[in-house]
Amino acid sequence: MDLRLLCCVTLCLLGEGHAGAGVTQFPRHRVTRKGKNVTLSCDPISGHVGLYWYQQTVGQGPEFLVYFQNRDPLDKSGMTNNRFSAERDEGTRSTLQIQRAEQGDSAVYLCASSLSTVGHSRLLPLHKPQIPLSLPQLEPLH
Repeated sequence: MDLRLLCCVTLCLLGEGHAGAGVTQFPRHRVTRKGKNVTLSCDPISGHVGLYWYQQTVGQGPEFLVYFQNRDPLDKSGMTNNRFSAERDEGTRSTLQIQRAEQGDSAVYLCASSLSTVGHSRLLPLHKPQIPLSLPQLEPLH
């Protein structure tokens, strides 16, 4: 049995539990065994109808996963992996699920929200982290 660890890190944009003016992601970080399911959650700013999920791997910029307007996923073009899924309750919390986690899923997962839904874009310059990303190197358990 492969006991290598997979690090699925959920960090808020500034690493403090809140991104900007009130987006909250949890858990703050998550380490799980390969093959396990992972659920990440995001509470947007109150009243925001737009919600975005991004994935950022080491050495790369954030990559768009999905955009919700209220409860509806209007753009899922970044959800190319069928092990990934996302949901959003009516105007509130969103969850991102990763089924049967793999080592390649190790990343920072970012959530952002917006008040306006007109002309949404996949990358929000104001929501891009300004800190370099580095994840710890994990060794297999023996």
